[in-house]
Amino acid sequence: MTLWTSAEVAAATGGTANAEFEVSGVTFDSREVGPGDLFLAMVGETTDGHRYLDQAFEAGAAGALVSVPTPHPHVLVPDTMKALEALGIAARARMQGKVVGVTGSVGKTGTKEALFAALDRLEPGFAHRSVKSYNNHTGVPLSLARMPRDTRFGVFEMGMNHAGELAVLTRFVRPHVAMVTTIAPAHMGFFDSEAAIADAKGEIFQGLEPGGTGVIPHDSPYRDRLIAAAAGHAGRIVTFGMGEGADVRAIEAMRTRTGGTFVTARLGRRELSFTVALPGAHWVSNALGVLAVIDALGGDLERTGLALAELGGLPGRGQRFLTPVVGGEALVIDESYNANPASMRATLDVLRQESGRKLAVLGEMRELGDHSDAFHAELAGPIAAAGVEFAVLVGPLMKPLANALEGHIDFVHVPDAASARDRLFERLAADDAVLVKGSNGVRLSSVVAALSERQTCSI
Repeated sequence: MTLWTSAEVAAATGGTANAEFEVSGVTFDSREVGPGDLFLAMVGETTDGHRYLDQAFEAGAAGALVSVPTPHPHVLVPDTMKALEALGIAARARMQGKVVGVTGSVGKTGTKEALFAALDRLEPGFAHRSVKSYNNHTGVPLSLARMPRDTRFGVFEMGMNHAGELAVLTRFVRPHVAMVTTIAPAHMGFFDSEAAIADAKGEIFQGLEPGGTGVIPHDSPYRDRLIAAAAGHAGRIVTFGMGEGADVRAIEAMRTRTGGTFVTARLGRRELSFTVALPGAHWVSNALGVLAVIDALGGDLERTGLALAELGGLPGRGQRFLTPVVGGEALVIDESYNANPASMRATLDVLRQESGRKLAVLGEMRELGDHSDAFHAELAGPIAAAGVEFAVLVGPLMKPLANALEGHIDFVHVPDAASARDRLFERLAADDAVLVKGSNGVRLSSVVAALSERQTCSI
């Protein structure tokens, strides 16, 4: 199916086409180019996409968006970054369906995937979402530009680490429903307080379509602050959570034998019982937010419950698998993509509920600024509560935690992921459960990859 014609790209970006072509996909990474793609020759501080034009066309690109003339089929523009934004805006303008925007300090990618799974059940083949964690100033317009013209539901993740960034992104997305998952001390190196983070997340409501709905975590200490941020932009505000008074509330939550949670939720006078396949109290909260969004869209809540029951973990964000060890197998919980104090506590609580000996490979949490030492040291309590018997602490920022754990549990403090892998493999045994989690820059995904190479099955 044609995503864009050269004439449409030129019209959207104000550029000039040197040939007629049609594209079925859009990418700015030459390594991801496939047959029929539009390759965006982005110019950055350290690289220039124009150097990869030959490689992109050898891989099957049908056309390119360039700021320097090339013999290849292209649309020439003054600035490819601004052209990408314009293409995203044009994609949103031609889309006649409903759009959801998701942000939050924790859980936005998983919630985005859960929403997509639910909406794809409502309109199979006509739901679209941002892939990976494409949630910044380039990822959001790219995700919009990739949206098929006949999309009926679009779900877009939006992130930030500075005030003002979400205000820009949400005006690209123009959501009919905007959701905040939770507020936590992520990116504290760029903010004076968690309240300032809440204010920055609340910018998502500025892009709401007229009459749109704001979906807000009821149990957050910043609930009223978020409600105030939404009040001037939303036609309706819905809260979700466990606490009394939430518009979408869990009145019962019981852990299942498979590690998920059986939930009975109340939405006004309605009740819905369903299973959340992914483990942890944070996933119960995410699921309630998903119900609130789907209800605001007028969707089928029963089908949403089925989607939540079948939802699997994502690589780096809760995916589980068994890896063979001497005498049997060990469970691996892959949370290696990112970490902040709130997500560390949540996933350590998930580990607590597993059987067998509990191990944790924990990478340092970055972008916490002057609060870094305190936040790292405070993980000692959740680690003890989880029953961790052996921990591998990775990176120099973990020194305060190492000091706090001294004399309390068995641990090692290592400089990098390679050392962490080696020390874990020395200790991993049959029936162990191991959590791997840290900031993405620590590269703990390499530890997971080493465990996955001998994987026996996903669960």
